[in-house]
Amino acid sequence: MNNFNFYFKRRLLTFAVLIAFVFAALLIRLFFVQVVMSADLQARALDQWTRDLELDAERGRVYDRNGVVLADNATAYTVYVRPNAVSDPKEVAGILSEELGADYQKLLGEIIAHKKSEITVAKNVGRYVMLDIMSHELDGVYFSSRNSRYYPYGDFLTQVVGFVNSDGSGQSGVELYYNKYLTGTDGYSLTETDLIGKLLGKGGTTYVPSVPGLDVKLTIDYKIQSIVESAVNEAFTAHNAKKVSAIVMNARTGEIAAMAQNPSYDLNDVPRDDLAALFETSKSSLISGVFEPGSTFKILTAAAAIEEGVVKSNQLFVCPGYRIVDGQRIKCWKTKGHGVQTFTEGIQNSCNCVFMDLVQALGVDKFYDYLQKFGIFEQTGIDLTGEASALSIARQNVKTVDLARIGFGQAIAMTPIELLNGINSAINGGKVMTPYLVSSINDRNGKIVLRNYSKIKNTSISEKTSALMRQYLEGVVKNGGGKAAGVPGYSIGGKTGTAQKYLNGAIAQGKYIGSFVGFYPAYNPEYIVMFIVDEPSGGAYYGSLVAAPYAGKIFAGIFNYLNIPANLSESDLADMAVFEMPDLRGMTYYDAEALLKRMGIYYEMDGEGDIVTYQIPAPGSKITLKYVIYMSTDPL
Repeated sequence: MNNFNFYFKRRLLTFAVLIAFVFAALLIRLFFVQVVMSADLQARALDQWTRDLELDAERGRVYDRNGVVLADNATAYTVYVRPNAVSDPKEVAGILSEELGADYQKLLGEIIAHKKSEITVAKNVGRYVMLDIMSHELDGVYFSSRNSRYYPYGDFLTQVVGFVNSDGSGQSGVELYYNKYLTGTDGYSLTETDLIGKLLGKGGTTYVPSVPGLDVKLTIDYKIQSIVESAVNEAFTAHNAKKVSAIVMNARTGEIAAMAQNPSYDLNDVPRDDLAALFETSKSSLISGVFEPGSTFKILTAAAAIEEGVVKSNQLFVCPGYRIVDGQRIKCWKTKGHGVQTFTEGIQNSCNCVFMDLVQALGVDKFYDYLQKFGIFEQTGIDLTGEASALSIARQNVKTVDLARIGFGQAIAMTPIELLNGINSAINGGKVMTPYLVSSINDRNGKIVLRNYSKIKNTSISEKTSALMRQYLEGVVKNGGGKAAGVPGYSIGGKTGTAQKYLNGAIAQGKYIGSFVGFYPAYNPEYIVMFIVDEPSGGAYYGSLVAAPYAGKIFAGIFNYLNIPANLSESDLADMAVFEMPDLRGMTYYDAEALLKRMGIYYEMDGEGDIVTYQIPAPGSKITLKYVIYMSTDPL
């Protein structure tokens, strides 16, 4: 009997535990359904009992600093018919066929047949047509909207503005960098229906409007950008170059006023079928490409030497056309030599020997410390995706011969924006700025959501040294290789650069990059301009010949746009006098040099021969003293 009671109680307990377990499982499942899955189940139910159409959010616009629209939206509508909700098929088919050009009989048949829960009647319908259809208040007719990006000026500021993909998401430029601000929140229209799509009662349609993205206001000035684009395109064609690029920056604030390059493309017709070309042309080479700067880099060497007190203005240097460093012969660009010259003349002549001497007087550690102060070994922080950094020899591995080459802009590579920003600090009082392209981000009511401000990263040199650099560089434009960038009646400073290109670690014969960096006004810079011509062809390749003249055109355009009056001096009037280019061909180099010096004409030369064989401009051309002459003594 006791055994029976024991087994009975044990089975009863097991049954009770089993029931408790089942109830517990049911309670857990109920909690999971009612609480955890509540939102998902409600969404599924809503999806079963409603029909919704997406209303694309309008992407934020991109403006220049003065309100010129650079990136806009074109809204297109799609017209749908839900047969189960149509009360008068003939009226609907009649009006839609008339408004949209649809086939009346075909549409009527589809509506009456009820084989589809939803019929797409037309896509890319304009706003006014859509509003006209809506005015008829047709049962069963619905609309969705889709925005497409539109760039009013096409191939203009291409690499800065950037483009979007088919889903309206930024892929390059400002469109990518500020995508989260430009992207809005989509809306939708929601209609209550039964399971077969028939409208329930008189519930009608609920519209949840989309929220547009925020607008982006650039520091770019449309007028200055137009001037720069014109100069870049002209240089690209005139010199049959591989690439031409230019940038204009506010020297005091770091705001980018213009940035352009060629080759480029129309933002309304992005070359998506050629990914290699798209990748190459959608990036800004001013931000993402590195190059050996050549003589424009000498500005940094000179500034560091002046700041450290290792050179004086009247200090003499001797240039025989080369220096022997670590047993290697390093040529000056003027292989026949500049002879005896002062430091001031050495800057105007852009003598490599002078800068080799300066950088060796500084030493590796001091020089590299200054390059760090100029921001050469780090990104500038400009608000554009894809910024690269300088490529240089680690300071512990720099040999004396390496240092000599770095001093005049070889054996080191950097981005144009990195170089420009460093040079800017050398002429603006020593302030290393953070360049930027976007001034503010605003909502549709004009309220500022985000604002960018001018930022000083650090100080590179003293104002005293900077003032001396401005003075020296103004002399380069007045009397040296930068003459072609001068505009009579305006104080402009600057420096030219010419660098050989390398391919697979060796010098690529006949391939050069000519450049110029200039600023205005020379005594208190507001605008700084960089102009780069990559692989010019046709004989001339020096920065003084292929880049400086176009920088001069940019400055002249800015002066005209801003109504800045000229202050012409007697020397300016003399520089504007027109005369005939003499024939130098057949003359000895020394006779040609003496003639050009007597005439006050600056020249560039190539070759180690004794007789002039080639010249630019051609004999008899009408020129002024602003021209820089090129002559060669190499055999034709």
